[in-house]
Amino acid sequence: MSARRGPSLYLARQSYRRRRLIDAARLLPFLGAVLLLLPLLWTPEDTPESATARQALYVFAVWLGLVVAALLLARRLPRGEDGRTDEAG
Repeated sequence: MSARRGPSLYLARQSYRRRRLIDAARLLPFLGAVLLLLPLLWTPEDTPESATARQALYVFAVWLGLVVAALLLARRLPRGEDGRTDEAG
């Protein structure tokens, strides 16, 4: 019997992770749009005033979560090829 061989295509771990982080950064605006439009589907169960307040808190929480997610992604994303940002280079 022959030994089981791994996949023939090898991607460096750092390159693979960098690409997945870039993919996540590209999908973040679409995720944000879906999450921000979600309150439009809610039906108010309580008085309209309390439902509006709850929706406003939800929108603020989603906004804050998107800011934190973008900050974390930006810190983990690599800078340019030579270690500088695109604006400086």
